[in-house]
Amino acid sequence: MVRSMTGFGRAQGSGAGLTFTVELKSVNSRYFEFNCRLPKGYLFLEDKLKAFTAEKVSRGKVEMYVSIDSGEDDNITVELNTAYANAYINALNTLSKQYKIKGNVKASDFIGNGDMFRVVRSKIDEQAVTAAALEVAGEAINKFLNMREVEGQKLYNDVVSRTSDILSKVEFIESKAPETVNAYRQRLEAKIKELLDGANFDEGRIITETAIFADKVAVDEETVRLRSHIAQLTSLLNEGGAVGRKLDFIVQEMNRETNTIGSKSQNLEIAQTVVDIKSEIEKIREQIQNIE
Repeated sequence: MVRSMTGFGRAQGSGAGLTFTVELKSVNSRYFEFNCRLPKGYLFLEDKLKAFTAEKVSRGKVEMYVSIDSGEDDNITVELNTAYANAYINALNTLSKQYKIKGNVKASDFIGNGDMFRVVRSKIDEQAVTAAALEVAGEAINKFLNMREVEGQKLYNDVVSRTSDILSKVEFIESKAPETVNAYRQRLEAKIKELLDGANFDEGRIITETAIFADKVAVDEETVRLRSHIAQLTSLLNEGGAVGRKLDFIVQEMNRETNTIGSKSQNLEIAQTVVDIKSEIEKIREQIQNIE
């Protein structure tokens, strides 16, 4: 099954004494891109989460958000920077004496002074935290992939429908192409008769000119290749997996063959049909940009 490159997943779970919430979303990208937002103190998880995600996601710009709640405060202590505090208070006392400033030093004077206090967290068991985080991330990624598959099915249905429409238009071109040659021969013969005013003319010359014209406007090779490209595209869609880049290449080839048919066209109906095919191919190309 093909997957869209857009998706969202969210999961929550506990482990290693912590509660994890993992959310991830993605948008289109030519390659796999990963960005992870983690709480301070848990940045060691980023590379592990990236590698874990890359095992299941081939393309797309993935944004992952991880929140971690300890649920308790006993793993945090605040320590006084004694050396800094002594120097700071001495400086304040000197300032008061030298400039005769009244008032005593109070504890409230130090609120907000980040250099006086140090927040110390208990040592983190990285191995246990990593295992718990990956378990929750795995659940979020599975939901994320499920959404990608649902969106991918919609893309699949749309592209297959459009390829079927293109095939019907190719059949029309193939049926009309011989009429173009016959019409040319009739016009050529009528013109010669008009110019010669009833005199005999070389039938062989008309046959030769018609054959040359038929060779110039023949599109059977192009329609055969176009059919082949459509068959390859359908096969890849049915194969599923990360086929987006291959599909993009095939669509380019489909467009190339259609342009050649258009350049050879000497029939108004065929020319209009070529325009319609190009429009469908462009819509397919836009849809394929969303496939992983």
